[in-house]
Amino acid sequence: MTQIMRPCFFLHGLDSSSQGTKGRWFSRHFPEMRIPDFSGSLEERLEQLARLCGPDDQALLVGSSFGGLMATIHAQRNPGACSRLILLAPALNFEAYQPPPSPIQVPTLVIIGQDDVVTPPELVLPLVRQSFAAPEISLVADDHMLHTTFPELDWPSLLAAE
Repeated sequence: MTQIMRPCFFLHGLDSSSQGTKGRWFSRHFPEMRIPDFSGSLEERLEQLARLCGPDDQALLVGSSFGGLMATIHAQRNPGACSRLILLAPALNFEAYQPPPSPIQVPTLVIIGQDDVVTPPELVLPLVRQSFAAPEISLVADDHMLHTTFPELDWPSLLAAE
């Protein structure tokens, strides 16, 4: 098992929880990862996240779908709070989201399925490019859940201290 050397959070999707497929997978493989449950509106969830992550934590945030939207907005509002973002099919196509006036400088990896109908790459990727200074984008042969791709990713390397 790889040891995570910095604060690391998994942010689940809108209709998921810490007990969803990805949350349980991270619990088994990276038990030191923090996997909170979020509820309520986007603003309520962002307030919950802000209480968990200090403004200078330099945390790594792994956000899935709505959790990816949360991670993006949190990094925008709290530039010192995040060292890295890993966004899995981020819901940047959520109607309330607007790209920030200046691109987010946090190193960001975006993984999105070419067959995603919830967060379609043709809608989300332009928003990713507007939102981040230098996003690394991986368009994969998968759907929104990333069931094929997710467990095959090199998580030890992705979560390791830089």
